[in-house]
Amino acid sequence: MTNNKNEYAQAKRRTNLSNVIFDAVIFIVLAFVVVATVYPFWNTVAISFNEGLDSLTGGITLLPRKFTLQNYKNLFVTPRIFHAGIISVTRTIIQTVLCVFCTAILAYALSRKEFVIRKPLTTIIVISMYVNAGLIPSYMLIKNLGLLNKYAVYIIPGIVDVFNFILVRTYINGLPDSFVESARIDGANEFRIFMQIIMPLIVPSIAMISLFTAVNAWNSWFDTYLYTSPKPKLHSLQYVLMSFLQASQNQVSSADANSMALAASSGAATAMSTPISIRSAITVIATVPILVVYPFVQKYFVVGMTIGGVKE
Repeated sequence: MTNNKNEYAQAKRRTNLSNVIFDAVIFIVLAFVVVATVYPFWNTVAISFNEGLDSLTGGITLLPRKFTLQNYKNLFVTPRIFHAGIISVTRTIIQTVLCVFCTAILAYALSRKEFVIRKPLTTIIVISMYVNAGLIPSYMLIKNLGLLNKYAVYIIPGIVDVFNFILVRTYINGLPDSFVESARIDGANEFRIFMQIIMPLIVPSIAMISLFTAVNAWNSWFDTYLYTSPKPKLHSLQYVLMSFLQASQNQVSSADANSMALAASSGAATAMSTPISIRSAITVIATVPILVVYPFVQKYFVVGMTIGGVKE
């Protein structure tokens, strides 16, 4: 009996030691992942607050060596930035609301078994995600629709997203049919069923596709370049920031090292921004809004990705 107790105690100690070693290895690995993920952005923030010419010497890690706000002042020196910011914000909000609503209501319609042509329509919609006409036909379509140099070009082409449609439809298919049947017995029409029964049940998937849509709309600049570049009043923030970056790179590439050294020795370094400092400031401006929004939808995002991807 005593031997059994000793063997049990030894086995327990070995198990505890194994658990401690395992936990330590997991902690080290996760700590490395966190550092590898956070450090690049933190370093970018530090460079964005550092003097431009000083950033060229390198060696900046977690804190700016010569703190300055000049990089951001150079970006916000004209009202163009603020107007572009309004365009991006309104575009993101409108596109997200319309895309989420239209995608969700389409997913609900094509998830109903009594809708006899739902399979052919679903097939056509899914094929459009894999087969793209290309850039030139897309441009010609936008032109023929009369959307060039108009604000609607930011909204209408992306009003339904196929990937989001698949996610929401899969989520709806996992809901019990008894909810819809009970509402129909009570006399509710399809729109009322969708708004009062389905929508509250698919909040996780709605939050998930809202995040996807908002991020894509906020980061988009190529559509501005293609469709509204001749009209400055419709330029998005990302397009304007990209223009600033290109102008900064061209300015420095056209200058020689002697002129930069002269600017540094004459004390003009504090007012001069370099491509690396401008790029860092642009990255921070473009990323911060998404970082602010993401924590509020993170829990819905996780639930939507896990439940929405499972079909009964």
